Amino acid sequence: MPAKNHRVLPGFGLALGYTLVYLSLLILLPLGGMVLKASELGFGQIIDIALSERSLAAFRVTFGASLLAAALNAFFGLIVAWILVRYSFPGKRFVDALVDLPFALPTAVAGITLSTLYAGNGWLGRYLEPLGVKIAYTPNGIVVALIFVTLPFVVRTLQPVIEDIESDVEEAAASLGASRWQTFSRVIFPAIAPALLTGFAMAFSRAVGEYGSVIFIAGNLPLISEITPLLIISKLEQYDVLGATALAVVMLAISFVLLLAINFLQWWSANRYKNDEPLEAAAGRAAGAPA
Repeated sequence: MPAKNHRVLPGFGLALGYTLVYLSLLILLPLGGMVLKASELGFGQIIDIALSERSLAAFRVTFGASLLAAALNAFFGLIVAWILVRYSFPGKRFVDALVDLPFALPTAVAGITLSTLYAGNGWLGRYLEPLGVKIAYTPNGIVVALIFVTLPFVVRTLQPVIEDIESDVEEAAASLGASRWQTFSRVIFPAIAPALLTGFAMAFSRAVGEYGSVIFIAGNLPLISEITPLLIISKLEQYDVLGATALAVVMLAISFVLLLAINFLQWWSANRYKNDEPLEAAAGRAAGAPA
């Protein structure tokens, strides 16, 4: 008789049932309750609240700063991840630990620290403001706070992918006459592009919902530096529960659409840069040699 295939985890049906129940309790029920509460207003009223001048300004600040912070971290996070993987230097373990600091540090502490540094009389602000660069209590401060909070998502997503790329591939491309740019654009980038987009998406998602680190450095001026989460809190403090819920639902819908678009880009990138040939052949192709 053939031996039974014993699995440590329960069968598919039971595991799927636990998964659906767990996700429903954590995600579907709270979000469903929020949507149900907002439906008391009606679609027209929800649109009116979302299209008000203050709401539109808050949406622009929130999503604009989040996209900018995620894009900057995609660029500089790639550099940080590359340095941590490919080079050895004194204090490397300390630098690597610093990347995870935003994960461990309470966001309120991060906000207070950043506002102290970049305020007009702060350690950095006192030198920047005479140059016309004002960070604290402006939309620029929001971007700085979001960059600080979301950097680990990009770095930690890219590190294992870069580790899988052998340095021999770069040496092979160089020996065949490929320039550094050719090696990066035709060999390295296709391998890391899906991970880079994943890190960007995770950083953007985290930035959109950030609150604690932003409110201390943003200035929180309506129509100028007010983020949507703060506007929702303000409505709750004014006992406008339906208005706050309406804004939350609109923000949820916008975030879902943007993340859907980013996931599509990830899928496109993974298929666009799919390369089944050996990396040595890719190195040769980067140098213009026949595969």
